[in-house]
Amino acid sequence: MNRRLVVLVSGGMDSCVTAAIAAAQGQPAFLHVSYGQRTESKERACFEAIADHFAVDLRLAARLDYLREIGGSSLTDTAIPVPPSDLLRAGVPPTYVPFRNAQLLSAAVAWAEVIGAVSVYIGAVEEDSSGYPDCRREFYDLFERVIEAGTRPETRITIQTPVIHLRKSAIVARGRELGAPFHLTWSCYRSEDLACGQCDSCALRLRAFTEAGVEDPLPYRARPA
Repeated sequence: MNRRLVVLVSGGMDSCVTAAIAAAQGQPAFLHVSYGQRTESKERACFEAIADHFAVDLRLAARLDYLREIGGSSLTDTAIPVPPSDLLRAGVPPTYVPFRNAQLLSAAVAWAEVIGAVSVYIGAVEEDSSGYPDCRREFYDLFERVIEAGTRPETRITIQTPVIHLRKSAIVARGRELGAPFHLTWSCYRSEDLACGQCDSCALRLRAFTEAGVEDPLPYRARPA
């Protein structure tokens, strides 16, 4: 329980459950990254609330504003609309932020090396997500090789993805078992005041809670038909 762990906490439900898992396995340090996304203020507030819930004293909120300047995603470029879930086509969706998770991991690994953490936890989901290429376990396996090659010889940092092969409904069930504070999370891609209920992230969340037989504590402006 004395192992130091860096946990990437976006403020969403997947990272919240990942944080609960990490809190049961070691001494977590929470890292949040803002990058000019549409709901960055809400996500930052959720991060702080989740960190308070788990009584995490060591926390870092970083900014990667160049991701907004690079653009190419409907999360960072308001000229690109966030489509409703029923209009999404197969393949990588417009909400994909190009190579974002590599930037997040780089920040997390740098911090982990400084504070002596042995692992970085990230709430990536592969099987029941939106098709993001940087949410595959293959990506994290390869990134571990980058860590080995690019850090001090004595540094040993693994990347933990405890929910990567779970369906969203199974993540909800696991979070309920662990007492994860879902009421402090945010999933909507579009809005910071009231979840839209129509974007892909909202739709996945709503379906997950329904399939898990758990009531979603968040209110919604609308729900998928």
